[in-house]
Amino acid sequence: MASAAPEELVVTRARLADWPVISGWAADEGWNPGLADGPAFFAQDPDGFFLGRIDGEPVSAISVVNYGTDYAFLGCYLVRPDLRGRGHGLTTWKTALAHAGSRTIGLDGVVAQQDNYRRSGFEPAHRTIRYTGTAPTAEAPAGIRVVRPEDVDDLTAYDGTCTPADRPRFLAHWLTGPGHHAVVRRTGDRVTGYGVIRPGHHCPRIGPLFADTAEDARALFAALTAEAAGREVAIDVPETNPAALALAEEAGFTPSFETARMYTGPVRPYAQERVFGVTTLELG
Repeated sequence: MASAAPEELVVTRARLADWPVISGWAADEGWNPGLADGPAFFAQDPDGFFLGRIDGEPVSAISVVNYGTDYAFLGCYLVRPDLRGRGHGLTTWKTALAHAGSRTIGLDGVVAQQDNYRRSGFEPAHRTIRYTGTAPTAEAPAGIRVVRPEDVDDLTAYDGTCTPADRPRFLAHWLTGPGHHAVVRRTGDRVTGYGVIRPGHHCPRIGPLFADTAEDARALFAALTAEAAGREVAIDVPETNPAALALAEEAGFTPSFETARMYTGPVRPYAQERVFGVTTLELG
């Protein structure tokens, strides 16, 4: 599968070996991708990543990752700065979008591109605000523990209530990726929340942070930030959850970046009140 454009741009599927190029471009844009995101991303949909090349040199990228039969997520939409404004991004976009088929597509769009996304059929659902701040120096609270292998099935089921699609393949890698620190809170046998912090190109990132209540989220947040005490940390918070915004602000974190979650159609209902931090802006 390939497509051509001006200057002989050829768009083909990217592979995991290409991820350092894509993540490097994202880091240059200030998006702060995680250092070990690639394997988890590709585990979900190894055919959902695309690169545009001219004479074999990468110049553009995009991902359209399929989740089941009804939902896909678009991210990593990038063009090398010295080659922008020549149609390479649009050609790459059109080639990759076909991978989603008839699925509803979601994305987290930066402010400068939101009008372009509207023209392509995406409608805004809510803003997502990146908060950054210095992680406090404190011990992790009682009642939180590191995720164990026997937790994975329960966490996968819980995760599915907090997202527009199930993602077991992604989650299996996300919980155990190099440098990823995943914690869970349980009440008896029931999961009441979980979260992950991972190293990023510029600072550690928390995501997801899913919890039944603000109290659960606050305890998980404290356990996660304890892993990066004294360092800057980032978390992407949906504005649809006032308790999540309050949690970030109570911690002394301040807004540093924003996107809009946008969709081309309906998505299945999910517990937005449990989303205190989205997983990633690249894969939803």
